[in-house]
Amino acid sequence: MEANVKAMLQEVTDRTDIPENAAYNIRSDGSSAGRRNTKNIQIITKTDKPGIDIRVASAAQKEEVFIPALVTHSGFYDLVYNDFYIEPGADVTIIAGCSVCSNGCDASEHHGIHRFFLGENSKVLYLEKHVGSGEGTGERIINPETEVYCEPGSYMEIETTQIRGVDSTNRVSKAVLKDKASIVIREKILTHGKQFAKTAFSVDLDGAGSSARLISRSVATDESVQVFDSKMNGNNACAGHSECDAILMDNGKVSALPEVHANHLDAQLIHEASIGRIAGEQLMKLMSLGLTEKEAEEWIIQGFLK
Repeated sequence: MEANVKAMLQEVTDRTDIPENAAYNIRSDGSSAGRRNTKNIQIITKTDKPGIDIRVASAAQKEEVFIPALVTHSGFYDLVYNDFYIEPGADVTIIAGCSVCSNGCDASEHHGIHRFFLGENSKVLYLEKHVGSGEGTGERIINPETEVYCEPGSYMEIETTQIRGVDSTNRVSKAVLKDKASIVIREKILTHGKQFAKTAFSVDLDGAGSSARLISRSVATDESVQVFDSKMNGNNACAGHSECDAILMDNGKVSALPEVHANHLDAQLIHEASIGRIAGEQLMKLMSLGLTEKEAEEWIIQGFLK
């Protein structure tokens, strides 16, 4: 594997190597750069459109599958459809994410449409990191779409991270939950320059005893703009919590548009939104320990996004 591709892969997965017992499919510039199936995890190329089907058997317990996507040069447009079929009782961690590099004047784009079908009492941890790199002036664009369908008793946890580098992103997540199913979505975003980031969450709590928690932590610096849009529909006896916390710096702008719709007498839904600058007393406390103002800001941001 070329050195730059391996470096991008490491940055997206936070791993130096893929474990020998893990399944993986590495997508580089629209083509497969490597694949491994295991006894309990099968990866199959779609025949009707670009992408793969990932099938996880019930016997999979605490297993991992890696599916990173890489765009290594400017002027490349990548579109992929990935479907995940998780059998009842399975427990799997999916390490995904995308790295887009532009060293020229043309935009580099990755559009990933992911659908998850969770069987009863299955458990999925989905880790997704987005990275933009390169010295060119072309935009680095990443637009992920995620749909989750949870059968009774299943659990889905999504953790997404995007720290600088990506010029434009439109992140769409939708989920439909049946009885006693749960989903937790956490995102961390830091934008700078003239970057734009929009997050759109939509969750339908259809099942009795279902629950959802949506958590967004973001920092908008320079002239960047962020939009947080969440909709939570309580259609049964359920519990939901939507939370957006954002820090503004320089001329950054953040809009939070949380909505909760209680369509059942026993739907318990909460939404919170907090947007503001770093508190002066926080800076003063750290600066009294010998840090410069910039160093103090970095410490506060790192802690906030941790």
